[in-house]
Amino acid sequence: MRDPDGLLAVGGNLSSNTLLAAYQQGIFPWYEAGQPLLWWSPDPRAVIFPEQISVSRSLRKSWRRNEWTIKIDHDFLQVIENCAAPRIQGHGGTWITMEMKLAYLALHRAGHAHSVEVWHHNQLVGGLYGVMVGSLFCGESMFSRQRDASKVALTALSGMLQQRHSDSLIDCQVSNDHLLSMGAVTISRREFLARLANLRVKLFDWNAVNIDSALTKLR
Repeated sequence: MRDPDGLLAVGGNLSSNTLLAAYQQGIFPWYEAGQPLLWWSPDPRAVIFPEQISVSRSLRKSWRRNEWTIKIDHDFLQVIENCAAPRIQGHGGTWITMEMKLAYLALHRAGHAHSVEVWHHNQLVGGLYGVMVGSLFCGESMFSRQRDASKVALTALSGMLQQRHSDSLIDCQVSNDHLLSMGAVTISRREFLARLANLRVKLFDWNAVNIDSALTKLR
């Protein structure tokens, strides 16, 4: 549909097989509690080319000022719980329902969903999670408990992707001011699907990631 932009289907399920089949075709679920399961493929599509990630001077200062550590998949459950929490205390709900949490936890256990986490000593202060399709990272949500922590996680992710495949891509789904400030751009659905067809066959080895070198742009 054109309005709402990209609504493709209603119903189905959130089994791991269904989710993987959807992501491999550029489709993702997005709905709120009380709604039926909705599937989307918007046009245009918001993406970040990792080499074009925008790192401001203030973000570099935040990285140098805070004693943060970057970890991968250290506590996926805590990341998704923080992403599901209301952004303003006492206001609003979340689109990350219990059904969604369980579905992405199952994908994580199967090695398809991953988290990039920002830790301050023993406390998780920011991060993001998403689904890996070849060398395309399909971003789902991010959070910050300290200023700029989610931006640091996104910058780290970009550096990790660049290490393995120069043409890798971060799917941001729908544009917003926060993502635009980090270098997100929009491309047509046609272009996105063409890039997806190429990237989904290029496997990404998370075990081969060098986290220290992925942080070069923050220094």
